[in-house]
Amino acid sequence: MSYGKKGSVCGWSDIRGRTISAVRGKAGCGISEPVEITEVAGVRLSTPAIVDCTTAKTLRTWIETGAKPTIGRLGGGLAELKIAASYVCRPRNNQSGAKISEHAKGHAIDISALTLHNGKSLSVLTGWDQRVDGKLLRKLHSSACGPFGTVLGPESDRHHRDHFHFDTARYRAGSYCR
Repeated sequence: MSYGKKGSVCGWSDIRGRTISAVRGKAGCGISEPVEITEVAGVRLSTPAIVDCTTAKTLRTWIETGAKPTIGRLGGGLAELKIAASYVCRPRNNQSGAKISEHAKGHAIDISALTLHNGKSLSVLTGWDQRVDGKLLRKLHSSACGPFGTVLGPESDRHHRDHFHFDTARYRAGSYCR
């Protein structure tokens, strides 16, 4: 395991973390060149996330072009993402017999809340149906569609009612967003 220049990884000084040894897994799981990220574009992660560099860079793009502009100066700006999941060897939605999840390849990250500098939390579970927070959360969800290949949220299915699922899978027809 090694730290990049001043703790940066994936060729970006504002993607903070470290490279880690390859993650080996069974049944298609694993990441050949994983990183453990702790901060992206000045936004802390509540817990380190293990992903590949494509996912880390895509998260950076979304933070810079979607999340920060959407949040603006509200509450002093975006301070932290509450990470619900990153790498885990499992099938989609933890359903036995389902295809392997993008989480199992290091291509996905789940976000359950965003915290502002003033301490206010925008929770996907409790804020989605609120008038003010819901409008903001819907904009954040929508802004991830494009940078990420798959964007799922509370209206996609019961498995995503409490978080955003962002992954870097690519489809011929473009991003899949629900």
